[in-house]
Amino acid sequence: MRESLTAITEELRRLKLAGVTTVPVADETLERLRRVVGRRAAATSAENAVEPTAPKTAPVIPAAAPAAPTAVKPREVVRPAAASATDPRPPPPEVRLPAGTKAERWAALKALVEGDQNCRAHLRPGKRVVLGVGSLDAAIMFVGEAPGAEEELQGEPFVGPAGQLLTRMIVAMGVAREEVYIGNIMNWRPGLPTAERQEQVGNRPPTAGEMAYCLPFLRAQVDVVAPRFLVALGATAAQGLLGAGAFKTLGEVRGRWHDFGGIPLMVTYHPSYILREPTPRRKRLIWEDLLQVMERAGLSISDRQRGYFLER
Repeated sequence: MRESLTAITEELRRLKLAGVTTVPVADETLERLRRVVGRRAAATSAENAVEPTAPKTAPVIPAAAPAAPTAVKPREVVRPAAASATDPRPPPPEVRLPAGTKAERWAALKALVEGDQNCRAHLRPGKRVVLGVGSLDAAIMFVGEAPGAEEELQGEPFVGPAGQLLTRMIVAMGVAREEVYIGNIMNWRPGLPTAERQEQVGNRPPTAGEMAYCLPFLRAQVDVVAPRFLVALGATAAQGLLGAGAFKTLGEVRGRWHDFGGIPLMVTYHPSYILREPTPRRKRLIWEDLLQVMERAGLSISDRQRGYFLER
């Protein structure tokens, strides 16, 4: 139950970062939550009933020495960090690719990711580690969050409903999907607790530790492809590229140019933002961000393209 509630909390936090203010909940789900809360409240009352009564006069406690002031840490960027004795997760890998052509280096990276023991440890039976796909000479690289159900089956990012929508968006830019590169922060699907022999239902955003582990693989893809522009799709991808604490809501950074290792980075919404509510207004918000990418990349933009999704 604790894992499920944690997953729900993380998903609600991700939706809030993306600007979602309301979430539909079935009456049956609400009733189940009420029963859980009721049982916990009853258990707490029972525990309090048997606790000894506190003495009327509290014992005198010697005054402690004043604590040293706590230094305020500057905002930190998510970078690979070695594991410590109190941090059980494995340290992020050091990715060193051999010299050679782009195709040779990418093939070496693919073998490295698919053979990584930590990546494989997060896979359920029959699922696959996922690396990016597309042109190794792409000028534009799209970065998403993590594989979903369809992606971990096929071993390719953005092949589900959100991926199909992303493909249509790319085509609307006047570019084929095969001409860009598409990757994810994560190389495996973040897991949720499931009943035995049951498929995972739903997704959760990756933790900061999970993203820190996979970021070296993403950086290696960026190094191989050497795109001229990066596009972060959604709040989690933006957090992975800009760093934890870089923003509170996606609206603070969306639609503006940022920097990732010297490469111009545009932040926009994830395609699922449209799938949840396919209104012209939402489509236009993403399209305006992509128009900026097209302009900076020197792509031809027709009057028709400039007017896409404008409400009449």
